[in-house]
Amino acid sequence: MVNDFPRILTLLRKERNLSQKKAAEDLGIAQALLSHYEKGKRECGLEFLLRAAEYYGVTTDYLLGKSPVSNGAVITNENIQDAADPEKARNLSADELSAVFAKKLVNNSVDVIYSLLSKTRNTMLMDKVYDIFSCSVYRAFRLIYKSNPSNDKNLFKIPEETAEQLITAEEAIATAKAELSISENNVFAPPINRPELEREYGKSASVLLNMVMHCEKLIEKL
Repeated sequence: MVNDFPRILTLLRKERNLSQKKAAEDLGIAQALLSHYEKGKRECGLEFLLRAAEYYGVTTDYLLGKSPVSNGAVITNENIQDAADPEKARNLSADELSAVFAKKLVNNSVDVIYSLLSKTRNTMLMDKVYDIFSCSVYRAFRLIYKSNPSNDKNLFKIPEETAEQLITAEEAIATAKAELSISENNVFAPPINRPELEREYGKSASVLLNMVMHCEKLIEKL
């Protein structure tokens, strides 16, 4: 069984505020066995996998960690029609379609993040998240600008080597200040969980969660 299964099985139970005893009874197994499944000490069979998916109202793909959303949806380039006018999409090259798709992913994810941020009413947190995004945008733009050697380096005030080191440092500082603002303030965003995200943000939640999954896969490779 994949490593995500124990974590997701536990998450689903806790999202519904179910005790391990109650969930085990409903699923027709001993509490000790469910505990072993949730801790990854034992692998379940196909029968239990299907039963758990039906019980929690999710797909087996979600339970196995293949999709970050309950209906098993995975955002792919085939969804590009949702991100661009179909007539215009037909006239775009594969690279252009990919760029439009990626832009839609980023835009939708940022929309959800800023919606959640607004609910914190934490000005410092909002400012520091903006700084983090600014660093990412700066780094991305500078990479694209660098891809053509004929581009004049004088567009940037800070030399490339120095800038790269300082961007990393600034991101770390902004993140630290954001975390400090969270610990020092008593106003937080409402509790965030997958069902609520899907309910409130629909496809945008799917996009954000798919990006989270993509990033975690990149981190796992390290």
